Amino acid sequence: MFTLYQKDALSFLKELPDEGVDCFITDYPYESLEKHRKKGTTTRLKNSSSSSNDWFSTIPDSDVPELLFQAFRVLKRNRHLYFFCDDPTSNVFTRVFPRVQERMKLSGVRTRLSYHKRIVWNKEKMGMGYHYRAQYEFVLFFEKGKRKLQDLSVPDVLSVPRIKRRGAYPTEKPVQLLETLVSNSCFPGEVVLDPFMGSGSTGVAALRTGCNFIGNDISNTSHSYAKPRLEGYL
Repeated sequence: MFTLYQKDALSFLKELPDEGVDCFITDYPYESLEKHRKKGTTTRLKNSSSSSNDWFSTIPDSDVPELLFQAFRVLKRNRHLYFFCDDPTSNVFTRVFPRVQERMKLSGVRTRLSYHKRIVWNKEKMGMGYHYRAQYEFVLFFEKGKRKLQDLSVPDVLSVPRIKRRGAYPTEKPVQLLETLVSNSCFPGEVVLDPFMGSGSTGVAALRTGCNFIGNDISNTSHSYAKPRLEGYL
């Protein structure tokens, strides 16, 4: 089962109840993408004639504390969170994490919040960048409470080719990669949330592993692309 929404992501998250989902996975449009846009070194410029494009507007680094707080708030205890990002953005998350921990405590949540590590997604083919073009992306791994991973033999470098085909969504992530995260953090029947669902790959991975999916994206293009994909896995 899946449910889709079309709202501003932060507003959408604020409307969700406390501790209502079992896993949080997202690839949000982080601020540092702008530097690649301006230099024309990202495939996300496919439908663009300037620094702004039809696919998304970026989320400023100043919104990261609120984004991370809301992610922890809507997540059930003893569950996992994953954020896709680049190197500069990973530093923003680790810098603001202590503030988010303190805010959660002040809101009455005594459950331990943990930042474990940067998982490396090796795309096997270089992508955006200027000096030494990037062939990897980070997946930041957080935990609320304590939940053992399903498969402790999975390494922290996941090698899955990036999506590069005609007609693909500009920010599309491989389902195989997301399926690894979902299957390692969830049991069948649990709910996976992606508030920036884009191509819907997180939802496809959730459905393929027997989970339910809640997706959100403000973009019409996202919904036109993702909904048929998700319907194909029901």
